[in-house]
Amino acid sequence: MARFLIEVPHKATLQACIKAIEVFHRTGSHFLTHADWGCKDGEHAAWLTVEVKNRDEALLIIPTPYRAEAKIIELNTFTEQDLAELMREHGG
Repeated sequence: MARFLIEVPHKATLQACIKAIEVFHRTGSHFLTHADWGCKDGEHAAWLTVEVKNRDEALLIIPTPYRAEAKIIELNTFTEQDLAELMREHGG
């Protein structure tokens, strides 16, 4: 399984916030009902971290009205060995 960070923006209005939150909760999806929101701090987006097979599966989690604007980022970690290999391969 791969890990992805999904960012789902919406317009910066109270009505847009309410609609987005309502749509997320109405789906009943565990991923969506546990999203983190930035609206109270002026960042009008939701963020989810999910473990799924691939980017296409991550996209399917997002409610249809928000898919076009969503950003999906594959996450990874780097070990000390990974860092050493990167430096060796790229002359760091």
